[in-house]
Amino acid sequence: MVEAKIHSIETMGLVDGPGIRTVFFLQGCPLRCSYCHNPDSQSMFSKTRITPDEVVEMAKKYKSYYKRSGGGVTFSGGEPLMQGEFLVETLKKLKAEGINTAIDTSGYGDSRYYKEILKYVDVLLLDIKHFDNEGYKEITKKSIGGFYKFLSYLDDFHGTIWFRHVMVPSVTDNMESIEKLFDNVRHLASKIDRFEILPYHRMGLEKYEELNMEYTLKDVPEMDKKIAKEFQEVLAGMLEKEKKNLHKDKKTCNHICV
Repeated sequence: MVEAKIHSIETMGLVDGPGIRTVFFLQGCPLRCSYCHNPDSQSMFSKTRITPDEVVEMAKKYKSYYKRSGGGVTFSGGEPLMQGEFLVETLKKLKAEGINTAIDTSGYGDSRYYKEILKYVDVLLLDIKHFDNEGYKEITKKSIGGFYKFLSYLDDFHGTIWFRHVMVPSVTDNMESIEKLFDNVRHLASKIDRFEILPYHRMGLEKYEELNMEYTLKDVPEMDKKIAKEFQEVLAGMLEKEKKNLHKDKKTCNHICV
């Protein structure tokens, strides 16, 4: 049976999807984000392994919490899509048990498994790092092409999407960036539940020092939470307007067709 390399497990997570969740942080990530607060999860090295059956057995212990809160199991990282074969097998088993599933991802992984993975995902938490190739490379050291490839698979996705963005002062804390963010995913509006603007923080700085790694944003101040919240409300307004337009277009089409 396939195994996953695990970074850590959180049994009562409250922010990585709806309700109370068991969060499995998988090891390994192809991106090298400037603000990554878990740099120790980037490599594929891990002494800890877990099988799909072990995930399911652990999740079953918390089913009463899931049921009361609308929660379930979330796979995060690192980047969970790096271990696609494991995800497919595990997600299938979780769905067979009636457990809600979520993936917290940057949309950068093993594309061979994307289509199959998305069949068994209820909630997709998708992190948008930046909105053009130059900015994306600056933050992640990778081309934005990989993100767009994953995005193309979402046309057939039947679950719910939460888009997330870490807002860094003087980088994306402006209306031009917000408009670009929304324009990139406007076509998925009917599937989007929310946008979350996550204020940049420096809580991972000590880890970089411990690992003897350079933290390139050490001189950048933390993002003002109030301003981040205001931009989040702007996006919520854009989404609401787009959904109303879609609803109006659908009603018009139905009327004409009848």
